[in-house]
Amino acid sequence: MSNGSAINRRMFLAGSSAAIGSSMVLPGLAAAAPGAMVSSAPAYGPLPGVAKLNANENPYGPSPAALKAMDAAMRKGAYYVNDSVTRLKAMIAERHGLTSEHILLSSGSSGGLTYLAQAVSGSGKILGPDLFWDTTSRMGTRQQGEIKRLPKASDLAINLAAMEDAISDDVAMVQITNPNNPTGMVLAPDELVMFTKRASKKTLVLLDEAYNELTDDPEANSMVPLVKQGYNVVVARTFSKIYGLAGMRVGYLIAAPETIEMISQYALGDYSLNQAGVAAAVASYDDEPFLAYAKAKVVEARGLISEGLAANGLSALPSSTNFMFVDLGKRSAEDFRAAMAQRNVLIRGIYRDYTQWSRVSMGEIKDVQQYVAALPSALDEIPEVAV
Repeated sequence: MSNGSAINRRMFLAGSSAAIGSSMVLPGLAAAAPGAMVSSAPAYGPLPGVAKLNANENPYGPSPAALKAMDAAMRKGAYYVNDSVTRLKAMIAERHGLTSEHILLSSGSSGGLTYLAQAVSGSGKILGPDLFWDTTSRMGTRQQGEIKRLPKASDLAINLAAMEDAISDDVAMVQITNPNNPTGMVLAPDELVMFTKRASKKTLVLLDEAYNELTDDPEANSMVPLVKQGYNVVVARTFSKIYGLAGMRVGYLIAAPETIEMISQYALGDYSLNQAGVAAAVASYDDEPFLAYAKAKVVEARGLISEGLAANGLSALPSSTNFMFVDLGKRSAEDFRAAMAQRNVLIRGIYRDYTQWSRVSMGEIKDVQQYVAALPSALDEIPEVAV
């Protein structure tokens, strides 16, 4: 190497090092202008002392097995997903006696649900209860189609008879979230089976079962067997709830292969999934000890909140999920949300026009206890309003 070449190489390396040094930010710190304060807030999860009870997450996850699998997968993060996707689809299919062609993986179940809404929106309306988790349907009908809602029910339950009567020629899909979100209530399995069989002969029926594993009898409450029996049904599931993988974004749809193919025309494909998330899903899927532990913690938390509500003259709808829908009586849910936030407790505010109903998620036990402890003072400062 000539002396000139060596000098040029040293100058290039020095310049590169300077450029890297000027732009590099230490993990967990945001880039800031010279002299500006750099936030020390954690990059993930809630701030210390804050009870995060507003997103139906499972703070006890990921499981130890999932963490180990993610660590190995991240070391191969330079590559798109491949064999792990094939394995996860096969695991799901085997459990339900189906084939991998019956499975569509997506970024959380939200991805698949949005694709599905887009796929049917050009053919007609999406029929649902007045109150349900409609985020993906609203996304899918932004450019065409619309959501057709049932009238309000005083008990906030899904009226299957009214829904069946509302199926008209312009309905492209019926959407049921079971257990429902934000109410937390689960439908009677035998009634849902009969409804789904009849309704699916008229139009496509979607069962969003994001919280199925948290119910008392997940197998009885699932409509996946109807897919195997040939009914025109789509079932959505996710790893975001009991599996504790909300941030890893893995979910799936189960349906007839031709329906999966139809939905896939609107999907990005398996390459859009992330390596670590899929690895965690594979490791978690059959992790019964972790699932039992997480479910027990949810049940414990629901008991604590039920007791706390009763002690303060409140009640909630019966829940089969990791959240509860609280009846605030004559108080505003938005005022209550703000009052609890002042006490470092994060919950949801008003859903649509259900102004006196408040949703709280089951977080860690210490966070649930913080919610209960904050109730008396928060309620005291909220004025009652005319209903």
